[in-house]
Amino acid sequence: MTLTTRPPTPGATRAADPTPPRSTIRALEAEAIEIIREVIAEFDRPALLFSGGKDSAVLLHLARKATAPAPVPLALLHVDTGHNLPEVLAFRDRIVAEGGHRLVVARVEEWIADGRLQERADGTRNPLQ
Repeated sequence: MTLTTRPPTPGATRAADPTPPRSTIRALEAEAIEIIREVIAEFDRPALLFSGGKDSAVLLHLARKATAPAPVPLALLHVDTGHNLPEVLAFRDRIVAEGGHRLVVARVEEWIADGRLQERADGTRNPLQ
């Protein structure tokens, strides 16, 4: 396969860059860090939901920035649906060990077994979380 490029057409306009300006990103980061600090200050036992996905990984990173150089005083709460990939659980466990975090795991299987939840006929567990 050969890749060929053409020079821009005269008078053509380029699409606007969808990336927000760095100043906007920094302002959003600062606001998120401030909210995390307020939660830590206001509540006795705050926790951070941690699935091991990109969103919760970013939130944990922001929590680390909010409390540095002190450790993050948030328990990490993982809702184990029973449908997790082994790689995700390994990543979760590595993050917990490296950061010295307290991990709390809520297992959907246990809630189904003791009758607190009823499993859906289609097998999905996302609404049960």
